[in-house]
Amino acid sequence: MLQRVQSIFLLGVGICMGLMLIFDIWQETNLEEGEQAVLNAYYLTVAEASEGGETQITTQEGSWIIAILAILATMTAFYEIFRYDNRLTQIKMGALNSLFMGGALGCSVWYSFEGEKIVDEATRGSYDIGFILPCIALLLNVMANRFIRRDEKLVRSVDRLR
Repeated sequence: MLQRVQSIFLLGVGICMGLMLIFDIWQETNLEEGEQAVLNAYYLTVAEASEGGETQITTQEGSWIIAILAILATMTAFYEIFRYDNRLTQIKMGALNSLFMGGALGCSVWYSFEGEKIVDEATRGSYDIGFILPCIALLLNVMANRFIRRDEKLVRSVDRLR
């Protein structure tokens, strides 16, 4: 039932978490040593610039847990949209989805700190759009849960009147 406002919010959650898989989450460039660290949902990659101007990957550490949590959050959001007939299940799935998104954000921060250690601690890296998208998804999830709870209260109040 895509005509309810919480379904639109949940669709936004699914889209934001799906886009997190595409965009970079964090990056840092050390111009003095010619190193660059980039974190996406799959790898933390550290590359050095060689003499010819080409970049050569020196370290590549897997960060698959971020991708797994983002995929789980996306799937949960889309599943939650089609469970409109059972609002209590939707509320529980929304709480579970918040855990998945919070875990993805926490792992992103942890891997960015690992990248800070590898490159250079004097300069600071910057978070990219891949870090902002789960924050937006968390807000959309909170709004969806609020409207789902409001619908549940409305249904219960009508049942009391019968």
